[in-house]
Amino acid sequence: MPRRTSRTALDRLRTPGRFPGFLKTASVCVLIAGLLSPLSQAAAAETAAVEAAAANDYCGGRCSDILPPGQNGNATLAQILLNQAFGTQPAHAEDQLGPYADLAKGHTSLTNATINNFFNDASFGVPADQVASTVKPAGRSDVTIVRDKKTGVPHITGTTRYGTEFGAGYAAAEDRLWLMDVFRHVGRGQLTSFAGGDPSNQGLEQEFWRNAPYTEADLQAQIDNAVATNGTRGQQALADVNAYVAGINAYIDASDSGRSFPGEYVLTGHKDSVTNAGTIDHFKPTDLVALASVIGALFGSGGGGEVNNALSLMAAQQKYGVTEGTKVWESFRERNDPEAVLTVHDGSFPYASAPADPQGEALPDAGSVAEEQLVYDRTGSAATSSAGTASTTAAKTAVSSAKRGMSNALVVSGEHTASGNPIAVFGPQTGYFAPQLLMLQEIQGPGLSARGASFAGLSMYVELGRGQDYAWSATTSGQDIIDSYAVELCQDDYHYLYRGTCTAMEKIEQKNAWTPTTADGTAAGSYTMRVWRTEYGPVEYRATVGGKKVAYTTLRSSFMHEADSIIGFQMLNDPDHVNSPQTFQSAVQHINYTFNWFYADSEHTAYYNSGDNPVRATGVDAEFPVWARSAYEWRNWDPTTNTAQYTPASAHPNSIDQDYYISWNNKQAKDYTTASWGDGSVHRGNLLDDRVKKLVASGGVTRASLVKAMADAGLADLRAEDVLPDLLKVVNSSTVTDATAAAAVSKLQAWVTAGTKRTETSAGSKAYANADAIRILDAWWPLLVKAEFEPGLGSDLYTAFTANLPVDETPSAAHGPTGAHAGSSFQYGWWSYVDKDIRAVLGESVQGPLAQKYCGGGSLTACRDVLISTLKEAAGKTAAQVYPGDDLCSAGDQWCADSIVQRTLGGIKHGNISWQNRPTFQQVVEFTSHR
Repeated sequence: MPRRTSRTALDRLRTPGRFPGFLKTASVCVLIAGLLSPLSQAAAAETAAVEAAAANDYCGGRCSDILPPGQNGNATLAQILLNQAFGTQPAHAEDQLGPYADLAKGHTSLTNATINNFFNDASFGVPADQVASTVKPAGRSDVTIVRDKKTGVPHITGTTRYGTEFGAGYAAAEDRLWLMDVFRHVGRGQLTSFAGGDPSNQGLEQEFWRNAPYTEADLQAQIDNAVATNGTRGQQALADVNAYVAGINAYIDASDSGRSFPGEYVLTGHKDSVTNAGTIDHFKPTDLVALASVIGALFGSGGGGEVNNALSLMAAQQKYGVTEGTKVWESFRERNDPEAVLTVHDGSFPYASAPADPQGEALPDAGSVAEEQLVYDRTGSAATSSAGTASTTAAKTAVSSAKRGMSNALVVSGEHTASGNPIAVFGPQTGYFAPQLLMLQEIQGPGLSARGASFAGLSMYVELGRGQDYAWSATTSGQDIIDSYAVELCQDDYHYLYRGTCTAMEKIEQKNAWTPTTADGTAAGSYTMRVWRTEYGPVEYRATVGGKKVAYTTLRSSFMHEADSIIGFQMLNDPDHVNSPQTFQSAVQHINYTFNWFYADSEHTAYYNSGDNPVRATGVDAEFPVWARSAYEWRNWDPTTNTAQYTPASAHPNSIDQDYYISWNNKQAKDYTTASWGDGSVHRGNLLDDRVKKLVASGGVTRASLVKAMADAGLADLRAEDVLPDLLKVVNSSTVTDATAAAAVSKLQAWVTAGTKRTETSAGSKAYANADAIRILDAWWPLLVKAEFEPGLGSDLYTAFTANLPVDETPSAAHGPTGAHAGSSFQYGWWSYVDKDIRAVLGESVQGPLAQKYCGGGSLTACRDVLISTLKEAAGKTAAQVYPGDDLCSAGDQWCADSIVQRTLGGIKHGNISWQNRPTFQQVVEFTSHR
């Protein structure tokens, strides 16, 4: 029986993607006929305009970008019904999806001249013959929104700062109003009441509200603090936000009166399609903070997992004793692996290193840990088993340190390029959605000059993109800014000792209820989410330590500070601020999200790792929970404001004009520990580093050759490229006599020779070259890892380590915040462990080896037997067993299992595309001159 696609985090959002059968009858045509006129009238009201290419553009036509599926993320009810019934697409809803998909097979023959067959021209302005529409929103004379014919991207030009930001808000709502509304409710923990009670919606709001359980007062306090502590820039940020919100609300009013608002409001019961009764609530500044809390939790909040770390350490010590068990644990943790690929090649940046004499550790008593309950008072459909499963999955994802932020970057110094100008190919991997979480825009006004992508609802500034003579991008870094504290309970389970005083926990509640709608037929239900907050953060677990009852809390340096980063983004958009690598670095130092930032202009490149890294007390190990006592608190920590002493900018990994930079969420620099496991000898960052290093060694790098390197890495199977050759060495250390094993080895070897890509036989074939070898490895990897490590580690420790780091992350797996069919793959897995262990068994040199040899107990012969027996088992598995099928793909359809889907967050659906492991939004830039 086909399994259903596992849905996690954003993937679990229930939206109007599945309608009752009656909507797919002839009545659809009747509904459409009565709904098209307002849209046509709105289109007819637009007048043509002429806008020349901007004189402040120093890229010389060498800046490009792409963001599938398309710019238009709003659809009227008529357009949704047409899409659901006949597959038709609104204008600009998916015109960037085809070029994006085509690069998978088209990159091999790429030239500089053909780059824009696969990307958009990201030059400033719109040529006169390419102007599709010109609008002065709300009749304002100080701002104009021009949209281009090819992609419909808004080019916002203002003569006043207020008007410019008003236009940005108006354009954002015009392109993403429904999505923005969804996510302001996710951030407030109110999704089910807004969009329906499907278990996936329940899980999504629980996951994010658990980490950021803010009241309205908390959200407003964040705004007040950001303004108060940032002088003139803080005041300007507030003015920009108010103007932006006014623009959003002006579009809401215009679309309501013109009846051109997103059709999802009708399908979820907020508006009546016949009478137009109902309301679309206006936005307010605190909604933007709620939105930012979701984005920060998804992509820019490294750390956590200390309780899980404690559990695996205890399992190791139980197995091997304290001394040897700790050594084994540290070898798997790979805090500072000497074989790890680095973004910064030189220097040392110590952070979160293992202390010589740990202090204050509060490890739980064996078997005492219980996850804190979040959901209470379930009624109706909230009390079903599927709702409970959604809650369990949400909780597991929320507390993991393996946050799949994704994203990659390739940046080459002008010293190694054909033109002498630096070249960058970079962008964030934010999953694939319809509409997309990000949106494109160009914004030009007083103190603002940029084009690029921003998260919908936060586009008062371009967050990732290009300025007049520079470009920037980011990848998730994941360094640890989250710590777990064990607070001692007193009086009852809801009081704790705070600096010697028995103090009441603060109860924060969110009550949600829902009824069936056209979009979501889930039966009526309700529940209450309840979080207990302490000065040390929200309670995450309950346990005992040395027999004492404790609550484990989670303290994040960005907690109550999601709004602070607005200053850094404001600076990035300001051409008077950013004019050099140094001023770029000064801008991103104001961003407290944990990101790697990259920069390129016509002469220089640069890198900086951002985030508020707390200075921990001497002896505190960031990997484990510590006692909630003054001696172990962050230095100069003020619980009232959740501020502390942070590591200085010079202590963050940073660099200017290195020969090249790569990042694919790998280790930033020597001695710099990230919170997630897996920064070892084999990491997907190696796929980029190996290719870029070769290009740089040869010299004459071009935009096309750097795009080719990215695209080639994006089709590679990391396990096959970097680990499989050594596995085959062991297998072939003597003649393979078993026919089944020999046939499998032959197929795997042929795949290695062909380049270990997961790519179609030809464009559009929907069948992989080397399909059998790919199937065999997909089946073999989990079998060989278990057989290699579990006998030596024991089942308890093996299971504990897999909770710290999953064994595998293939394209067909459901993983991370975006679920299955998400593109991003090979970020977390045991490939480094297998690599180090197999090389050790082969007698090869290994820097930073595992504490013991595991495969076959260290015997080459016994290890070979393990590999051959598991290989035979894998080879015997059918495609239907390896790829069981889901709600999109039939069992055994390998290509479909890997394929990328634009997950519906609204009513418009798109077809799936062939797998690529690359950024969702991506830039290709090479500036030819400088101001």
